[in-house]
Amino acid sequence: MAPALSFPIIDMGLLAGEERPAGMELLRDACENWGFFEILNHGISTELMDEVERLTKDHYKRVREQRFLEFASKALKDDDGGDAQGVKKAENLDWESTFFVRHLPESNLADIPDLDDGYRRAMRRFAGELEALAERLLDLLCENLGLEKGYLARAFRGPSRGAPTFATKVSSYPPCPRPDLVKGLRAHTDAGGIILLFQDDRVGGLQLLKDGEWVDVPPTRHSIVVNLGDQLEVITNGRYKSVMHRVVAQTDGNRMSIASFYNPGSDAVIFPAPALVKADEASAAYPKFVFEDYMKLYVRHKFEAKEPRFEAFKSMETETSNRIAIA
Repeated sequence: MAPALSFPIIDMGLLAGEERPAGMELLRDACENWGFFEILNHGISTELMDEVERLTKDHYKRVREQRFLEFASKALKDDDGGDAQGVKKAENLDWESTFFVRHLPESNLADIPDLDDGYRRAMRRFAGELEALAERLLDLLCENLGLEKGYLARAFRGPSRGAPTFATKVSSYPPCPRPDLVKGLRAHTDAGGIILLFQDDRVGGLQLLKDGEWVDVPPTRHSIVVNLGDQLEVITNGRYKSVMHRVVAQTDGNRMSIASFYNPGSDAVIFPAPALVKADEASAAYPKFVFEDYMKLYVRHKFEAKEPRFEAFKSMETETSNRIAIA
C-alpha cells in the first residue's frame, strides 16, 4: 500500500488572496491526476461538524448498533467452515450500517424513522452548507477547465424540475473480526457528479486506487474529502477521471462516514462539454445519455469497472439521441 504523504490537501483560504493561482493549480492537479482531494477552511463551521458527528455516532449507538451486530453475527456464521460458498458470500458483503437522506429535488428527512428532532435540524443545516460548497466547487472546476461560470451546475439540472439530485449516505463501519474476509465497502467508482465526504478523523480505512496501488485517504479533523464521479468524467471528456475507491474494514474503532452526492437531475442529459472536445477529434471520447438510464445500469454493475458502462452507452447513442429528440 502506497503512503498518503503526497495526497492532495487544499486550503480553500488560498483561493481568496494573492496565492489564488497556486491554489487553483493545486486544484487542477488534484482533479486531473488524483480524482480525490481534501479541503480545509471550506466555510462549514467546526461547531456544526462536531454536532453532526456527535449526533451521528449517538444515533448509531442507540438505534442501529444492535441491528448491525445481529446481521454481522449471521454473516460470519454463514461463513463458518471456510467453504468456497461461504467465502463467496462474504466477498459480496459490505461491513457497514447505512441510511440515506434525500435533499433535492425534495427532502425526505422528515420521513426517516428513528431520528430525533435535534439530529434532523443539524442534518438539514449541514446539507444546506454542503450544497452551497458543492456549487462553489463546481464553479471552481469550470474556471480550471476554461468553461463559462455555471456550466457544470446547468449541466446537472434536468429539464423537468430544473434541479440536481442531492442526497447523503450516512455510514458506520464497526469493528470487524475478519477484515481478511470482508471489506468495509467494496471497490467502486461513484456514479454521479461531485461527492463531499465528512469522515471520521480517528478511524481510517478509506483508500483510492492510484497507479495500480491502494493509497490511504488521510483522516484530517474538520476536513471535507472531495471526489469526482463518473458524470464529471463524461462532461470533461476524460480530462477528469472518477477513481476506484474502497473502505477497508478495521478491527478497532467505529468509523463514521457522511458522504453527500451532488448529482445530475434524473432526466439531465449528460454529454462531453463541446469546448472540451478537440477540433481534430472525429467525435467525443464519451457517450451522450440520460442520467437516470446510467443509474439503472450502474446499480447492476457498481462493483465492476466503469469502462464497460461507458461503452454500453456508446453503442446505444443513436437510440438515446432519438429518444431525446422525441422528448
